[in-house]
Amino acid sequence: MNVEITPNYSYIFDFENEFIHQDTRVWMVKNWTYVFYYCGIYMAVIFGGQYYMQNRPRFELRGLLAIWNTLLAMFSIMGACRTAPELVHVLRHYGLFHSVCVPSFIEHDRVSGFWTWLFVLSKLPELGDTVFIVLRKQPLIFLHWYHHITVLMYSWFSYTEYTASARWFIVMNYCVHSVMYSYYALRALNFKPPRSIAMLITTLQLTQMVVGCAINIWAHGFLQTAGKNSCNISEMNIKLSIAMYFSYFVLFARFFYKTYLSTNARKGKRPIQVTASSTATNSQYIESSTLTGKSDVQSLLAGGQANSKIKAQ
Repeated sequence: MNVEITPNYSYIFDFENEFIHQDTRVWMVKNWTYVFYYCGIYMAVIFGGQYYMQNRPRFELRGLLAIWNTLLAMFSIMGACRTAPELVHVLRHYGLFHSVCVPSFIEHDRVSGFWTWLFVLSKLPELGDTVFIVLRKQPLIFLHWYHHITVLMYSWFSYTEYTASARWFIVMNYCVHSVMYSYYALRALNFKPPRSIAMLITTLQLTQMVVGCAINIWAHGFLQTAGKNSCNISEMNIKLSIAMYFSYFVLFARFFYKTYLSTNARKGKRPIQVTASSTATNSQYIESSTLTGKSDVQSLLAGGQANSKIKAQ
């Protein structure tokens, strides 16, 4: 490992030290079409599952939800602890340009590189969030499955390019998911964290979207000034990333306003609506949202219908 670029880790596991980024990149590039198969199977399962569950009673799955959320929380916390030091180290010693344009977090840091690879792979099991919603017969809104599919595709695409700015996105996502899935694990175990924690999670997610857009703007500027040979990120990647982050920001801001700042939210009113994709009421969706531990954008799915008692994702 290049000790000049990587932080001084107190301990490195054998599986981290044995990580060879070239092998994983070759495999990801060679099998990039798999991501479309995964997404196709995912859509067939969730929509086929909805049809199958139409005339059947819903499952509670509280025990499985607690285990699911706990495992995802533990994974996210570990990922944050193993990737954040690299970002902090680079910012302190090499500056913003390096953090956005140089993929040393994969090429020179086996610890961060290993957890970057796991981050991409983790987007596959995270599709299981939707399975819980289907089996619990909760509303399945477009943004839910759209978010899962686009994040999986974008993450895989970015890894094949060794997109340097991804170090920011990965660290932010790990950190936010650490808090979010821990919160849902507690909810699934019948603990009742204060409402301020839910509001904090939404605020963290909004911040994540703002920083994501800013990083892409900086990356575009660096490409123009330093040239493509000096900044390892493609124009296409910037366009895709900023489109995703900006759309998510708009939706999160709308959710935040309706949940915490609107007149109905301040008065504590509970508007009950039926979603376009389900005959279940909003109150049913609220119940599921506190248990399934959905990933970032899933917290927005009830944004247009949510009331002041929704726990923000």
